[in-house]
Amino acid sequence: MKELKISTGIIRNAAGEVFITQRAADGHMANKWEFPGGKIEEGESPEMALARELFEEVGILPESAFLFDQLEYQFPDRHITLWFWLVDSWQGEPFGKEGQPGKWVAQRELNADDFPPANAPVIAKLKQEP
Repeated sequence: MKELKISTGIIRNAAGEVFITQRAADGHMANKWEFPGGKIEEGESPEMALARELFEEVGILPESAFLFDQLEYQFPDRHITLWFWLVDSWQGEPFGKEGQPGKWVAQRELNADDFPPANAPVIAKLKQEP
């Protein structure tokens, strides 16, 4: 069983919009939308992985991030542990640096069906925020 540790950023602007990107058509959970991030490498903390992944994927350097949620999810072929960081201050303007589509969506309009199933509890929690 594959074990993965993943750090993701919920990049939220002052207007209450969240930046999301689309997964590759040939990968796991193909074409689903996601919060940018990725695998925590050997020797990295979740915070270090967040900064590296956000720079690699969407071209920003987080200045302020706090842990919004952490959860575990079991797929038939893998077990994942996810750290979801709320990023409310950064340098740069997020874009699909690896060629992936990206867009801003109002936090309350996030649709869990558009994301991998492990994201559902976090999306529900985001939609309940004032």
